[in-house]
Amino acid sequence: METAQKPNRTHIGRKISRIRELRGMKQESLATALGISQQAISKLEQSEEIEDSTLEKVAKVLGVTAEAIKNYSDEATISFIANTYNDNASSYGHYYNFSPIEKIVMLYDEKVALLERLLESEREKVEILKNK
Repeated sequence: METAQKPNRTHIGRKISRIRELRGMKQESLATALGISQQAISKLEQSEEIEDSTLEKVAKVLGVTAEAIKNYSDEATISFIANTYNDNASSYGHYYNFSPIEKIVMLYDEKVALLERLLESEREKVEILKNK
């Protein structure tokens, strides 16, 4: 049984690299989010073993759990995508997780609030100039 789990537990750095790539993230972006250099990320991705504290930080930035990184496999990911895609193929492209109209209204309200703050700031400037 131990040999069956070995491929799933080997080379954490490669798993981090694959998850990072699947998320569309460059090494530089991951490095910036972690506050380290891009070279350090490169070295991390070449490491077979990684400390748990470091793995937790990387997992948080990648939006996954440390366990997800440890248990990651390309085969499982491909299988999941294939099964999910077929289940949702008929509704693909027609599903919105937000209302476009609500988003427009929200942006308009933000614009109005910004303009009101700008107007208030200008009024304060005029008042200061009048008092001089």
